[in-house]
Amino acid sequence: MPTEEELIARAAELLARGPLLPPPAERKRLREAAGLTQQDVATALQTKRETVNGWETGRTTPRPPRLAAYQHLLNGWAEKYPQTRASAPAPAAATETFTGTTTAPPADTPTRPAAGTVASTTASRPARTAKPSTSSRRPGAKKPAPSAAADPRFENGPLAVVDADDGQMLAYCVGGLVLDCPAKTFPALVEWALTEAKLGAPRLHRNGKDADPLVVLTDAAAERLGLPAVLEDRRGLRLAEDHKVVKQLARAKWRLTKRGFGPWARVYRPAEGGKRQCVQFAILPWGALDTRSWGDTGQLPPADVAAVLGTYATRVLTPRGSTAVCGLELMSALRPPTRAVKDAATGSWVSGPNPGSLTEPIDPAPPEAPAEHPLVAALYPRHHVRTPDQVIDEEAYDWFRPLTDEECTQGYTHAVGLDVNMAFAAAANRLVISTGPATHVKHPAFDAKLPGSWLVDLSHIETDPRLPSPFTPKGARPTGPAWYSTSTVAYAVELGAAVQPAEAYVRYEHGAYFDGWYTRLRDAYMATMADLGVEAGMSEADFLAAMARHKSVDPGQAAVLSAIKSTVKGGIGKLRERPQSIKHKFGEPWPALSRATWSPHARAELIGKVRTNQHRKLTAWARAGLFPVAILSDCAVYLSHGPSPLDFMPHTDDGKPLPGGFRLGVSPGMVKHEGTRDFLWLAQTIEDEQINPARHIKGDDAPDSGE
Repeated sequence: MPTEEELIARAAELLARGPLLPPPAERKRLREAAGLTQQDVATALQTKRETVNGWETGRTTPRPPRLAAYQHLLNGWAEKYPQTRASAPAPAAATETFTGTTTAPPADTPTRPAAGTVASTTASRPARTAKPSTSSRRPGAKKPAPSAAADPRFENGPLAVVDADDGQMLAYCVGGLVLDCPAKTFPALVEWALTEAKLGAPRLHRNGKDADPLVVLTDAAAERLGLPAVLEDRRGLRLAEDHKVVKQLARAKWRLTKRGFGPWARVYRPAEGGKRQCVQFAILPWGALDTRSWGDTGQLPPADVAAVLGTYATRVLTPRGSTAVCGLELMSALRPPTRAVKDAATGSWVSGPNPGSLTEPIDPAPPEAPAEHPLVAALYPRHHVRTPDQVIDEEAYDWFRPLTDEECTQGYTHAVGLDVNMAFAAAANRLVISTGPATHVKHPAFDAKLPGSWLVDLSHIETDPRLPSPFTPKGARPTGPAWYSTSTVAYAVELGAAVQPAEAYVRYEHGAYFDGWYTRLRDAYMATMADLGVEAGMSEADFLAAMARHKSVDPGQAAVLSAIKSTVKGGIGKLRERPQSIKHKFGEPWPALSRATWSPHARAELIGKVRTNQHRKLTAWARAGLFPVAILSDCAVYLSHGPSPLDFMPHTDDGKPLPGGFRLGVSPGMVKHEGTRDFLWLAQTIEDEQINPARHIKGDDAPDSGE
């Protein structure tokens, strides 16, 4: 046993070390009294804002060499801004004062829990003691979405962004919640995500599946867990099978999907008792968040990454890969391929097809299949170029025309681009597509209610040369029989043409498969635009002004908006995904063909509807004397005497937009201002360079790829 003299000597050593840090609430008070932000302190001490936030909430404690500097800062503030009785913080858990003494809290005040239970929160929020993981919430942060909080299994939201800071692993969740993550290895991180973290999201359809937890790893967290900063396999984008992290998972009996351990890795075990055991990982240093879809989200602080991804997860779905993958996954989440049905023979519940869904992979009709497909490879030599009567060519517009003499003498000063909001999503609304196999018929009568592909001659239909043909992507008039989707042939009938198909591949099983998909993406888009200050019902002038500044209102919400648009475009592209592997051999099946959602027919129907919807509005304006000079995808370019759409857009006598034409507004199907260039630039681009000016109408020479 130590003697009394030894204990007194050790106590003297503690007293000699100088004053200790004030309680967390007092640290915050002193900083705010000095009129500084957490970022100001972080910049001065060369650390992260989240680290300073941790010091002020009591979640973490500064370590040398920053400890002495932070002490010095607080002591200086304490002399300038002494604490008054009115500003004294509420009693907290046993806290250390400037003098080194310890004050115990009143009996009815909750004490700070030990590590692994619950961390202290901000001074204005009492500590929560019901959670199994250490947690806190950033000051001013919003609560998680009610849908996630309503299910106790997922009370911490759909995802967590894990970061390593000052020797600790912290998990930033939706709504500003921060959890202590005790995992030191990858298998331990998987176990934590499935148990203590309480991450995930409820299913979007009663026959679907709950969303698996998403764990996003920052550069620091990936390094702490033993992952390389860069993937050496740049072609396969996966970690080597002999890497130590892959071996750790294998030893713990965790499995990886066929993709392996890449930027979007899924780690799982076979379900036990109907309970899924799966965690989705996104590795930020490996480029999991593509800048074309997410902007600079991957470079933001962890809390901001969690906010962006959390908003997307709440409004669309928990990310499971690229936005294209999410677009496809959302279709299945809203219309699951299977449901539980009762076996009449045994009386037990078994999995059966879900009516109205894409339930199993179905071969396309030969004219719908891409050249690499086994069906086509068996019909034509490898380098054969199929003609319009052999392959369907339903694509978005890429058209421009030479200027007329009259247009060159009218004194136009500008070319103005109009872009259709969410054009491809809008076309999906109430679109009927096949949910079953195709039936080949000869000389059928055309039925606009029957989805399919039709071989018909539409070359006899006259169109104004100042407008593109509605039947070809390049806008040229058809020269003979060609394959078209039901959407396109129905528009020909609408124009008054008599059509007599020579043959067709029709689908007798069909439905409005995309309705739920469209509705959810529309709502997500409208909610995000509202957050950016653009709302339905605005006047045309107010709408244009709001659109001019919306991307700078909130960079995080702007990133969500970009991701939503990419989800639409990428999801539709995935309907006819072509071979991705360099090992693929022409004429052999590829993995996408095994998906029920691989449907080139559905893509053709949807894009045909986009093009004909656009042509219908072009025609309405043409009747008023307005003709486009270029179109790319969902962007149309018109000549104008001024730089604004309001300088040329036609209106009725009472000031309303011309019926049937383009209308300014935020809703899907309405248009926004895409960009303006001067008339001389337009003339040079068309006449001299022979380039579609709609591709560069934004004014930054960035190609316009539509939405």
